[in-house]
Amino acid sequence: MVDFTRVQKELAECNRDEKVSGISVMPKNDNLTRLIGTIPGPIATPYEGGTFKIDITLPDGYPFEPPRMQFATKVWHPNISSQSGAICLDILKDQWSPALTLKTALLSIQALLSAPEPDDPQDAVVAKQYRDDYQTFVGTARYWTENFAKTASLGVEEKVRRLVEMGFPDDLVRKTLEAVGGDENIALERLLST
Repeated sequence: MVDFTRVQKELAECNRDEKVSGISVMPKNDNLTRLIGTIPGPIATPYEGGTFKIDITLPDGYPFEPPRMQFATKVWHPNISSQSGAICLDILKDQWSPALTLKTALLSIQALLSAPEPDDPQDAVVAKQYRDDYQTFVGTARYWTENFAKTASLGVEEKVRRLVEMGFPDDLVRKTLEAVGGDENIALERLLST
């Protein structure tokens, strides 16, 4: 059974210094087993300026079992699947310790964006490009950051307007869009299934 008291403390810890770190975690459901984490792209990387959403699922054994995390925002990186968002990071697997927290896991993912490990890839195509044609890798990663991790406020308002015109309440539309990283199609699917 998930330790709710600990999870609530961890959420408070993540959100307390959000203005400094840029890292936040919000619940996606009432029982705190599904969360959405947000990390800023590290400075001086192709991910700089992007805001990356990470889906977090807490297993029953948390904190003794690692949280399951995957990118909801598309990202071009050797250790993150460009298809599914799966993350290759030891602390999310066999190196997890109950002493670690959601915040330390998100900080580790942010550090991974700064220091890819192409010799232990999650995405072999990206890793090959990273090793063989670094400049193209940087350009592609920047392009993906611009297109998937940066949301212009005008674009968000336009998406909100379209979804509200379909009959969904404004506050629910905004909350849903934020939870899915601004992806209008996924937001519509979620709104239709509620």
